Amino acid sequence: MENSGNAPAYESPYEIFLRIITDDALGGWEKTWEEGATPWDLGKPTPIISHLLEAGSLPNGRALVPGCGTGYDVVEMACPDRHVVGLDVSKTAVEQSTKIFSSMPNAKYFSFVCEDFFTWEPAEKFDLIFDYTFFCALEPSVRPLWAQRMEKLLKPGGELITLMFPIDDRIGGPAYKVSVSEYEKVLIPLGFEATSIVDNEHAVGPRKGIEKIGRWTLSSIVHST
Repeated sequence: MENSGNAPAYESPYEIFLRIITDDALGGWEKTWEEGATPWDLGKPTPIISHLLEAGSLPNGRALVPGCGTGYDVVEMACPDRHVVGLDVSKTAVEQSTKIFSSMPNAKYFSFVCEDFFTWEPAEKFDLIFDYTFFCALEPSVRPLWAQRMEKLLKPGGELITLMFPIDDRIGGPAYKVSVSEYEKVLIPLGFEATSIVDNEHAVGPRKGIEKIGRWTLSSIVHST
């Protein structure tokens, strides 16, 4: 069929992604993986994670990557001293990740779980949680609940690493715009303290200048939620 001129002949992965999410906010994330419309997927570990690993500045113990997608960061961080759980609501993403990485030398140190971040109840809490393109994928009204879940899933004294993106003036989403104050507003009342918030010098090309890395420690004082 010829293009009538009223609609573009080609949709970019981002345009397909937005169309899917707009049509089905609840089931859309699964459909994006089914159709391969995942424009946020870097196809490799997040550079800042590789940098922090080389610097030896990531906590050992149990780690969690919510909204892990393909799971490159999960595999990158996993080692004998750090077991990493990759969590995603998409069954397709989890099945894909499990298939791709099951034969990796460090496979015994990571696992992929298909669950809803907001209802999942793991057997143990985590020493480290890494959040990237997850906070910004949520509608702003959900952010307080995001923070409550982080407080519940992290061990007292544990660390939450947030890549704050996109720090710009865009309207709508996802990705929805973020700011340092938006993180502070929901995390600090729950006992999180920012130990460092700096520009991410290792951000990938189009994200340079609109991304910061925040490192947060959860107080050992128990807060009710």
